[in-house]
Amino acid sequence: MTQSFKNWVKSNFAHTQARLVLVQTVIVFIIILAVSLTSYYTSKSVLQEELSEPQRQMLQLNMSVIDESIKESDKVAVQVAVNSRIYEFLTAEVQNSFANISELYQLLSTLIGNSQYIKSLYVYDLNRESFLALPQGYSSSRLTFVDSDWVSVQHEFGDRMTLIKKRQVPEGAGSKGSEITLFRKIMIQGQFKGIVAVNLKSDDLFARLNPPVLNNLNRMRYIINQQDEVLYSASNYQVDQEAIREGIREISVDGTYELPYQGRKLLVNQLESPETGWRFVSIIEQDSLLAKSKTVRDAVLLVSLAAILIGLVTIFYINAAAYRPIRRLKQLFNTYDGSSSRKGGNPDGIDLEKLAGELLSNHAHLAQLIRETMSEASSKLLYDIYMGNLTGKRDIREKWGRYFGDWSEAAVTVAILSIDRFEEFERTFPAGDRSLLKFALANIAAELSEPQWRIVCADFGYDKTAILLQPKHLEAESKTEHILAEAIEVVSRLLKFSISAGISTPQTDVTRLRQGMLEAENALTYRLYQGYGQVISFREVSGHEVMEPLSDEETMGELLRAIQAGDTEAAAGAVGRLTASIRSRYGYPTAAAALLQETAERIEELRTTPQDSTPGHGFERFDTLTLEDIGGELSTRAIRMAEGFHRLIASKDFILCHRMIDYMKQRLGEPIGIPEIAESIEISSSLASQVFKQETGETIYNYLTRLRMDRAAELLLKTDYKISDIAQQVGYQHENSFIRSFRKYKDITPGKYRDMMRIRTDALLE
Repeated sequence: MTQSFKNWVKSNFAHTQARLVLVQTVIVFIIILAVSLTSYYTSKSVLQEELSEPQRQMLQLNMSVIDESIKESDKVAVQVAVNSRIYEFLTAEVQNSFANISELYQLLSTLIGNSQYIKSLYVYDLNRESFLALPQGYSSSRLTFVDSDWVSVQHEFGDRMTLIKKRQVPEGAGSKGSEITLFRKIMIQGQFKGIVAVNLKSDDLFARLNPPVLNNLNRMRYIINQQDEVLYSASNYQVDQEAIREGIREISVDGTYELPYQGRKLLVNQLESPETGWRFVSIIEQDSLLAKSKTVRDAVLLVSLAAILIGLVTIFYINAAAYRPIRRLKQLFNTYDGSSSRKGGNPDGIDLEKLAGELLSNHAHLAQLIRETMSEASSKLLYDIYMGNLTGKRDIREKWGRYFGDWSEAAVTVAILSIDRFEEFERTFPAGDRSLLKFALANIAAELSEPQWRIVCADFGYDKTAILLQPKHLEAESKTEHILAEAIEVVSRLLKFSISAGISTPQTDVTRLRQGMLEAENALTYRLYQGYGQVISFREVSGHEVMEPLSDEETMGELLRAIQAGDTEAAAGAVGRLTASIRSRYGYPTAAAALLQETAERIEELRTTPQDSTPGHGFERFDTLTLEDIGGELSTRAIRMAEGFHRLIASKDFILCHRMIDYMKQRLGEPIGIPEIAESIEISSSLASQVFKQETGETIYNYLTRLRMDRAAELLLKTDYKISDIAQQVGYQHENSFIRSFRKYKDITPGKYRDMMRIRTDALLE
């Protein structure tokens, strides 16, 4: 039988045509197999490499949104805690005065109506165990107040002012209470008198944690509190939730992890909120990301097997049908001629044609998936270059060739688009809409650039979007500013907010892309003088030279003295003179911004208690404002601070506290402690600590340490003193003690802080 089989194989492959078909079939099989495996593993590698960071950035954005909501709710609790009517409610002999209760009810109604996250507000009197709540009203006893089981939280505060807890809402209070509640102490003359309970709308608070996605990834989101309780969970497919949560509990620090689950790999990103202590967890099933790639791989493998089987069948058919010419088989895998194929009338050939068509279709789908992934990867390359994560010329050229292979050797131009008045933009649009608006901004720029430009957009965070442009024709290079000006006009008209743009000089070497980004950012800083909605070229401002540094100690001194004296008119006038002086001298925008920032910080240094802080946002977003708007912001804050000083100027405790602060500032280099500070104002250490804590909300030790670390940071940046010398100048006898304190306060060692800040300063000056 074996000999018969050998003879049968020999007879079938004895002819040239049969051997040629066999060779061709094997070659086609190898090509299809190579395409299949190469495409699959290439796409798998790229997708896995680029998957983790976007998910972590989205988780960071979601955490920031919820933290902002918690901060907003805490501000409401502070407004209630410091209200004069609350003081009267907690201290008056007749607590349920109609006038006071009515005004408090109106206050709570206004605060709830102005917040989209607050469901109800309770005020609890610790001494009388009475409640004032909206919508329930006044209740003279906790026994008559349905939702009162939480009052034992008073023993959990310790030194903290605020707690956020998950709790059980009693039956009958479900429409008024909430499972997520923010509790805040009410302190009167240093004593714990009451509690503000802010019941949060958990559905609205967590609504933006699961935004719409544009792919079919299997994903889960969790929020877990410090007691390992799940506050929120969302999943777009069925899983064993308890098994997943058990795996999450093993993860204790921020980072990215792989979690095995039922033979699959889950990619876990975890962040811990500095505001609430909650853990934000994002889980993605990697197999779902690669599902389509696997399907295409398997389909192509089957096609390759089918191809070799068809080849063998063809050999047998040739031998059975008098060795028909194999030209038809060659034509099936080359350019298909419909008319000639119809003349042949071969049904087997038609089947092969359909098979080849499916193969090409599947391969085209896989190629499209890779192209989409490459677009995201190219944006991330720009972001890594901008952040300094990729500095080696070899690495930059290698990734450029991989992600920008279809670009030519022509010069590229970098444009940085920035949202004007970014803090106003944040207040105008909900957090979930901001990323969509920036996405729309990038789409508008891309649409207007086609078809004359190659373009890639990258989100640099906050207000900035970077655009990399390469002209397809030489005549398009001169129209860069025109295209961006048109994009600015369309964004303002359609999206209802203003943007400005800075443009670099054309860069012929891709390893100098970061230089182009710095040029575009430098040009953008001139928005300070030129106004909003402008296109500013680096060529336009590169010749700007300034002979002397910007400084105006005299006017700044007048401003600070006016604030401390409570003179609002003089404070506003000093701010006006300062901004007028900056415009007339026309210094570098970075230097002007630094002077304005210093002014803001020195105004803020006058704050002695948390109650003195002005409402609104901080000063960190001056870089998106014009000089006039910054002047207006400084003037508003100076006037409010002056009004606060005017109110507190007669306060005995305030004066004592201010004298202690002055004593600390004048003796930062001396080894002073609480006894010396108390002795300087002739009161006991315990009374000094009590007064200082009541007025500032901080301990004397923490405040003194903060002053010393801020002074040390200034010396590290502005001088070349040794670290040991700086330690002596800020009151530390031992260098190691100073380094430990500095690292604890700044989260970085003094030496690394000096290097990092000087690199940033040099980059801005370039």
